Amino acid sequence: MAGVFETPVGVVPRIATVLTGRDRWGALLVRLGFGRMRYTVEPGLYAVGTPTENSPVLVTANYKLSFDHLRAALVGQDAWILVLDTNGINVWCAAGKGTFGTAALCAQVAESQVAELVRHRRLVVPQLGASGIAAHAVKQQSGFAVVYGPVMAHHLSEFLARGMQATPAMRHKTFSLAERTVLVPVELVIACKWALPLSVVLYGASGLFGSASFWENVREHGGWTMTGLFGLWSGIVAGTVLTPLLLPALPGRAFSLKGGAAGLMTALVFLGVVFSRAGTSGNTLAGLAWLLLIPAIASFFGMEFTGASTYTSLSGVKKEMRFAVPLQVAAVLCGLFLLVWARRLQ
Repeated sequence: MAGVFETPVGVVPRIATVLTGRDRWGALLVRLGFGRMRYTVEPGLYAVGTPTENSPVLVTANYKLSFDHLRAALVGQDAWILVLDTNGINVWCAAGKGTFGTAALCAQVAESQVAELVRHRRLVVPQLGASGIAAHAVKQQSGFAVVYGPVMAHHLSEFLARGMQATPAMRHKTFSLAERTVLVPVELVIACKWALPLSVVLYGASGLFGSASFWENVREHGGWTMTGLFGLWSGIVAGTVLTPLLLPALPGRAFSLKGGAAGLMTALVFLGVVFSRAGTSGNTLAGLAWLLLIPAIASFFGMEFTGASTYTSLSGVKKEMRFAVPLQVAAVLCGLFLLVWARRLQ
C-alpha cells in the first residue's frame, strides 16, 4: 500500500511498485513451500501511480507472488489492476482450475465498477490465463474486449509502449535452467516434510528390534537402517533436484520416465558407494532391491514436477499416471521384498 486514490466510484487502494524486504522475505518463504495457500491479497481494484480514464486495466490473480511480479513491472506507469479471487493460486494454474475464468472476470469488472472509471473498453489479461478466459463471452457479458498481454510481467512496459502489440519474444514461454532451478526448493521441502520425520522414526525403530538394549540394537541394526535411509534420500534428491535440473538431457517425454532415468543413475552411484566391497548373496539381493527402489522413488517425485512445467496438460498427466503409478508401486513392493530377503541372509 502507498496510500489511497480518490475515484468517482470511491476510494481505491494505491499500491507501491517497489518491493520491500518484507515482500522478498514472504516470496522466499513461499518458494520454500511455507504458507503458499495463504499468500494472498484482497480481490478488487487497485491503482498504480495516478491512473486516468485512459489508463490500462491489467488483470491478475490474488496470489501475492503474481501480484508482486505485476506491480514491480509497473515502475513509472499509471494503471488500474483488477485482482480476481483465485483462492491464492497463480494465473496459469487458476486458469486451468477455472477460478481465473470468464465468470470471475466479468463479476469482478461489475463489482469494481470499472466501466465508470475508464473510457476505453479493454482488459489486459496475462497470456498464461488465456485458457480460462473466453474473450467473446467477456465482451458479451461485460462490454470489455480482452487483450492478451505478454507471458512475462517484465515485458509489460514495452508492451504498453507499443500500443499493446506483442513481439514474438513476448509470446514465448521459456523453461531455462534458472527457471527450473527456482522451482526445486518447494518440491524438496514438500518431500522433507514427511521424509524427515519418517527417517527419525525408522532410525529410532532400529533400536527396538533385538534382545539387547536399545542402543546396542541401534549399533547392530543402525548401519542397515542408515543404508536404507541413504537410499530413500537418494531417490528423493534424484526426483526433486536432478530431474528438473537435467530435464532436457534426460530420455523420454514422460516425467515419470525422466525421473526414473535420474533415479537409475543415482542408484548406480549409490551401489558403488555402499556395496563397493566383494558381494555376498545378501548384498547382491540388496543391490537389486535398490535398483528398483531408488528409480521408483525418483520417478514418483519427477512426475510431481509436471505441475510446474511449461508443456504438460491435465489430460496428459492423468494418462501418464495411469501407467506410471502402478509400475512405481510394483517396483517399490518388489524392492522391499528383496531387501527383507537380503536382510535374512546376512
